[in-house]
Amino acid sequence: MAGNETPTNGTSDRQLLLAVLPWPEEDTKPLVKGLEDEFPELEVKYIYEELAKKWDKQGQLQIPEDYIKRAKILATLSWLPSSASAAPNLELIQFFSAGTNHVASHPIYTDSDIPLATQSGIHGPQIAEWVIMMDLIHSHKYIEFYEAQKRKEWDQKRGMKVKDAVGRRVGVLGYGSIGRQVARVAKAMGSDVIAYTASPRPTPESRRDNGFIVPGTGDPDGSLPSAWYSGLEKEKLHEFLRQGIDLLVVSVPLTEKTTHFLSTKEFNLLSSSSPRGCFIANISRGAIIDQAALVEALETEKIRGAALDVTDPEPLPKEDGLWDVKNCYITPHISGVSEDYAQRAFQVLRENLRRRREGRGLVNLVDRERGY
Repeated sequence: MAGNETPTNGTSDRQLLLAVLPWPEEDTKPLVKGLEDEFPELEVKYIYEELAKKWDKQGQLQIPEDYIKRAKILATLSWLPSSASAAPNLELIQFFSAGTNHVASHPIYTDSDIPLATQSGIHGPQIAEWVIMMDLIHSHKYIEFYEAQKRKEWDQKRGMKVKDAVGRRVGVLGYGSIGRQVARVAKAMGSDVIAYTASPRPTPESRRDNGFIVPGTGDPDGSLPSAWYSGLEKEKLHEFLRQGIDLLVVSVPLTEKTTHFLSTKEFNLLSSSSPRGCFIANISRGAIIDQAALVEALETEKIRGAALDVTDPEPLPKEDGLWDVKNCYITPHISGVSEDYAQRAFQVLRENLRRRREGRGLVNLVDRERGY
């Protein structure tokens, strides 16, 4: 494994980029070589997380202390040095996840000013496909037909009450890179899209996507929504939810303010404002939804269906009643997975390395106060 030979006491004129990532080294060799070719000033040490854990009898990830002390840049999914003082030369941490809530209580997050960047932007294509797939599975009664197929039943009546996407309203709660790609696909299907953001976006410039964008995807200039809503106050959220939403896509980050953002009152508003009933797709974090309230809303048919790629907690315990709720589709936090994930993630890393070298602002830089 590259970089895991015994460290020497010698020094290198090159800056150390320490990569602690979940892909086998063999799978990332072309991507690492691309880094080394473009940035000859960097020395890359790659550590495969799973293999490193096997080395340690306690199952903890052990990184050579010399690498931690020398590292200028850290590329990681979740591993961090114990503190900023343990990595005195660290100038940038590039997370390979869309958010940083999983490290929000770590000393490097709370007690240092080391710049943190995320992979926001690379998940849009695959998650948007998951959202639309789940919505179509429900609206076109695919599960019923699949079960009928297994029974060898030919029953056309099941398909008579299908509403296609034309003219429906899609509400995107959190109009970031994922929500923008959902909007792009939904608009192509003939749906109307409305957007919700935490802070106001009153001007065309404020509605632009300044993060990483997978080429040919998303809504770079923010022109797709027919209306924009904003504000973390409940009355602002409720104004958005009153707009007759047929498909609600939950893609806000999990923060203290968005925990249980959607509960009984919100489900009642969605129910009363959408004659056809609202379908909810949550691809963000399970705790954004009050899960007990969602179960009640589904069982009483205030909400016509839900697709959950995230739950609270995870993994969802086998005894949890959510598993058995009618019209609830659960997947194990996989909507963001794609064979192109690593390649796109390295694109973001390379973009930030270019910006760092040129003295420009980083892409996907985390605002610690906002939590994302």
